Amino acid sequence: MATFESRAARGVPALEINKVLRNTYALLAMTLAFSAVTASISVAMGGPYLGFLTLIGFLGLIYGVHKTADSVWGLPMTFLLTGFMGFSLGPLLSAVLQTANGGFLIAQAFALTAVAFLALSAYTISTKKDFSFLRGFLIVGFVVIIGAWIVSFFYWTPLLMQIMSVVAVMIGAALILWETSAVVRGEETNYIRATVGVYVGIYNMFSGLLAMLGMGFGDD
Repeated sequence: MATFESRAARGVPALEINKVLRNTYALLAMTLAFSAVTASISVAMGGPYLGFLTLIGFLGLIYGVHKTADSVWGLPMTFLLTGFMGFSLGPLLSAVLQTANGGFLIAQAFALTAVAFLALSAYTISTKKDFSFLRGFLIVGFVVIIGAWIVSFFYWTPLLMQIMSVVAVMIGAALILWETSAVVRGEETNYIRATVGVYVGIYNMFSGLLAMLGMGFGDD
């Protein structure tokens, strides 16, 4: 998950690994659908940009999921997190939708994210390659993007936005590889933590791609 714990293989049976994978992708589909609903509600309501509340909410809910993943509260916390993240995406979607080709840009970002997710997941599952070495990159990447995001409140430039978007896409890809690898190698046996890790990767990739594709929307 996004807490980036160091994990070790546990010799988990193949049947158990397959069960975790199935549960992970089933829950992932539900959380993505729920996020789409909350994002649509945010767009329809003209939801405001939440600023620092987005970061505080994300970190707090990630911590909550991590602490409750092995209890009955794990699923409610997961949907609370993903619903919140979907809602917080509303302002970006609204800004892009205000352009003539906004719908196309969103569809393009969605398609690119879907293709990348399927390719990365298929490669990791088929090769069972160990991507645990990406842990350091993920930690540094999240620190960089959070720092840049805070700086953007006081000093915004198109270049900073581009850097943040590229880093977000890279983090998203790395997180999908890292989390999927942990599951197929028996290092992560909790499907809630696995789901949230992959979800955050997809979210970062989609939002980063959408920001890059729509970088010039303000000029229309």
